[in-house]
Amino acid sequence: MDIAELTRTVEQNVVWVAFVNVLLQQLGFPIPAIPTLLVIGSLVAQPSIALLVLAAAVLASLIADLAWYSAGRMFGYRVLSGLCTLSINPGSCVSKTETRFLRWGLRSLVIAKFVPGFSIVAPPVAGSLKMPLPSFLAAAGLGAALWAGMAIAAGWIFRTQLQMVMRPLTEHGNGLLILVVAVAGGWILWKLWHKYRFEKLARMPHIAAHELLGLMHSATPPLVLDFRGPTLRAENGNISGARLADYDRLDAAVRDWPKDALIVTVCACPQGAGGIQAARSIKAMGFADVRPLEGGFKAWREAAR
Repeated sequence: MDIAELTRTVEQNVVWVAFVNVLLQQLGFPIPAIPTLLVIGSLVAQPSIALLVLAAAVLASLIADLAWYSAGRMFGYRVLSGLCTLSINPGSCVSKTETRFLRWGLRSLVIAKFVPGFSIVAPPVAGSLKMPLPSFLAAAGLGAALWAGMAIAAGWIFRTQLQMVMRPLTEHGNGLLILVVAVAGGWILWKLWHKYRFEKLARMPHIAAHELLGLMHSATPPLVLDFRGPTLRAENGNISGARLADYDRLDAAVRDWPKDALIVTVCACPQGAGGIQAARSIKAMGFADVRPLEGGFKAWREAAR
């Protein structure tokens, strides 16, 4: 089968192509769906077909979201931690997602598909927080419809320009295949860039759990900021002497602390992503000595036994 035949096959099966692509992406596979929906939008000739494609994309998204919601409801923080561990972008911190989810409520599910790193994490957070299933499905479905609908509509609006790009590619053998590989490769490179950027940010002084324990019992204890979300705090309790902190309200957490005194950030995200990002932001406020806890909350719990 040559590329022209493959293109015709895709045109004849746009509904299934959209369904499979969206399902795989929302389950966590590194397969971008937006380029596919844009191309499909440029190919559909009838509104009825566009609506079928939209319905397939929404259904696929809801199936994946429901799977993650159920995993979060059954396994709680363990599945959330696993998501960050497997993520190609460790900066997508679960605690940060959970905090914002609690603040925005159902609205967070509506906008989740538009926020990189939030789309896959939001459903298991909703499950771990025991959000009612009907509310979850309604909000997630609305968000998926807006996300997929905008991509399909954009493809239809710019169909002339997209088809001008596609035509020479389909006429020159492997051109379309090269384009698909290039788009997928670009998306993966973008994810890897975020991973590299996080690893670069992580190169800063940390503090060991046993050292922090000793300092907390000294005459001048540091300010310990606990960024864990409610789910993990409910499972493991609070850190004695620590101050609960919010990623989006860092100034309120540190405004009464001397600029030259030690501040320690603690999170439960794999690789300490949230604690590192918070420490960087606090240092940018002019605080001289801000250090993430090495190993995060897991190291603290083991040292405190």
